[in-house]
Amino acid sequence: MRSLAFLLIFHLLVSPTIVKSLSLPHPPSNGTLDPKQAMALESLNIPTSKDPCAQPSFHNATLCDAAKPFRHLISLRLANCSSYLSLSFTALKSLSTLQSLSLLNCPVAPIRLPVDLALSLTSFTCVNSLRKLSGVWLSNLLNLTDLAVSDVNVKASGPFVILARMTKLKTLTISNANLTGSLPGHLHSNLTHIDFSNNRLKGSIPPSITMLDSLQVLNLSSNSLAGEMPPSIGDLISLKNLSLASNSFSGSIPDSISALPSLIHLDLSSNQLNGTIPKFISHMKSLKHLNLANNNLHGVVPFNLSFIKRLEVFKVGGNSNLCYNHSVVSSKLKLGISPCDKFGMPVTPPSKDSSADDSSDDDYDEGDGEGSRHKKEHHHGPNKFVLGVAIALSSIVFLIVFLILCSKCCR
Repeated sequence: MRSLAFLLIFHLLVSPTIVKSLSLPHPPSNGTLDPKQAMALESLNIPTSKDPCAQPSFHNATLCDAAKPFRHLISLRLANCSSYLSLSFTALKSLSTLQSLSLLNCPVAPIRLPVDLALSLTSFTCVNSLRKLSGVWLSNLLNLTDLAVSDVNVKASGPFVILARMTKLKTLTISNANLTGSLPGHLHSNLTHIDFSNNRLKGSIPPSITMLDSLQVLNLSSNSLAGEMPPSIGDLISLKNLSLASNSFSGSIPDSISALPSLIHLDLSSNQLNGTIPKFISHMKSLKHLNLANNNLHGVVPFNLSFIKRLEVFKVGGNSNLCYNHSVVSSKLKLGISPCDKFGMPVTPPSKDSSADDSSDDDYDEGDGEGSRHKKEHHHGPNKFVLGVAIALSSIVFLIVFLILCSKCCR
């Protein structure tokens, strides 16, 4: 027995493979955060009692690299900041390794960004944060690939001031920022996402936008843009979301939109578009959201019931000269427009107090059930009642006169 134990111990000593397999695993040494950056985090009220680089996740405020002997911050997210938080120049200078900076609900005073940090950032997000921003301040973030600014005033003479030198930008959002001016005459071709919604931009859509063949999202809604939709908009072959709602666009809907095979969301509502609705829209198989409400469109809606039911959103109300063929589309669908007569004109104008997506067309209810008959009988009931009362009274009067005459004759 002793000899067997001795042989086993000897075998373990001379066999490194077995020793390695039996040894306890040791976690790799990732190093600790750079002391200067730890001090910077403390000044930003981010606790550093535990390693801020440990177990990084999407929801953490920080992400770090794997450098040795000290790790460095590459991502910092500050959310719901206290009113007394100060983003000092000294603290920010220590964080020049950051590639991503996000400020969410942090209405702190404007900050002075160190040059090294400005050049290091590839992603900057500012939502309801910083009391004001200038276009010149943003334009110093030369190496950004992702820019998102929302719910904060941006003082600039136009988007061009901000974007002129951002040659690497892929996603761009400047929304609800009180931004003035016109859309840039030149945009870099690698953009995949543009959102200028809820601003005060004027002018028309420049040809530069329709040359972005990688663009997937174009949201220019709620501005003061005007003119016609450019026919070249069909060149945006990657486009999935097009929203031009709440502007002053005029003219007809371009036929070139039919060349957008991946379009899912199309919102042209609340403009001054005229002409008829193009029939080709019903052949766009990817389309799920179609809003053409509140324009000056006319004619017959060229869609059948199966196409309308395939959509998740379909709105055409608020077009007073638009109507639907009630033999093709059931009036039970609340479209906010009237049925057509045999000349393709609205039979009756839609009710003024009915909303664009909520009105019903009771005059052309195709239901044959008790509810439908009851509604019609109830509608005509008061007239029949008055007629019946009038007949009864006249009969009584006639009878009284007849009796009086008979009594006189008998005397």
